[in-house]
Amino acid sequence: MTDRKSELADNLARVQERISSACAAAGRQREEVTLIVVTKTYPASDVRLLAELGIRHVAENRDQDAAPKAAACADLPLSWHFVGQLQTNKVRSVAGYAHVVQSVDRSKLVTALSAAAVNAGRELGCLVQIALDAESGARGSRGGAAPEQLAELADLVAGAPGLRIDGLMTVAPLSGPYAGRERAAFERLVELSSRLRGDHPAATMVSAGMSTDLEQAVMAGATHVRVGTAVLGARPRLG
Repeated sequence: MTDRKSELADNLARVQERISSACAAAGRQREEVTLIVVTKTYPASDVRLLAELGIRHVAENRDQDAAPKAAACADLPLSWHFVGQLQTNKVRSVAGYAHVVQSVDRSKLVTALSAAAVNAGRELGCLVQIALDAESGARGSRGGAAPEQLAELADLVAGAPGLRIDGLMTVAPLSGPYAGRERAAFERLVELSSRLRGDHPAATMVSAGMSTDLEQAVMAGATHVRVGTAVLGARPRLG
């Protein structure tokens, strides 16, 4: 085993143990939480090593990094998640490799994703990104739609050709009433998820929590956690 693979294996083991401990504390089964490794800024060689170590879900936040990396790893059994703020001029590219777009936050993006998915002959899973620092009708500082926009956006995704509404995503806000209250923020997302499933029963995915706050997300009920630094550590960055 190479030094880098050993490093990743050790880091993964620590993260998996953190998830397992949080599940146990919350009275949840370990299988209820899926680890997504955020490979942004790290090379395709790391993605290959992660796949060898059993990782099946990876995430990227910049198309210019993600597209060539996904192409270089196209032979691997991976699900690619796009988690960054997405401009409509990048949608055609993202629709070519992403399996799930976690950052859907406006109707214009839904329309563009639908057209691109149909053109590519693919179905894209979509999560509505909720910004808990956004006022009604506004977007959050890290992207995302206000909670009041959820029902409209989810219905739009569900009715769009080539798209599937899979659930919700959030990033712990840096401002507003939930700043510094990660557990409360994630509990609010789970509450919104329950409401969403009333109209869209299959939209069960709740993506929340990163390297520093994954335990709070698991305790709140997240189904997916997005972990980068705790797995990949400090490495030379792309570009």
